[in-house]
Amino acid sequence: MRLRIQRVFREQFDDDQLEIWDEMSPRDLLAWDSLMQVKLLIAMEEEFGVQFTTAEAAELRSVGDFLGALAAKPTLV
Repeated sequence: MRLRIQRVFREQFDDDQLEIWDEMSPRDLLAWDSLMQVKLLIAMEEEFGVQFTTAEAAELRSVGDFLGALAAKPTLV
């Protein structure tokens, strides 16, 4: 799952060398603004075949949050 999330981050940030870590958040990447947050959310939903609720989306503040939210989904593609 981590490799798929890293691929999504690399695609969205257009950076093939980007390395993610659990605590990585918008503080760590200048380009991770509110628009990028929406793009990441949509890309994760498409990559994993899931949908996040509004409440879940509001809690996604770091790579670790994405990992946890995805792990909590009952079925992943």
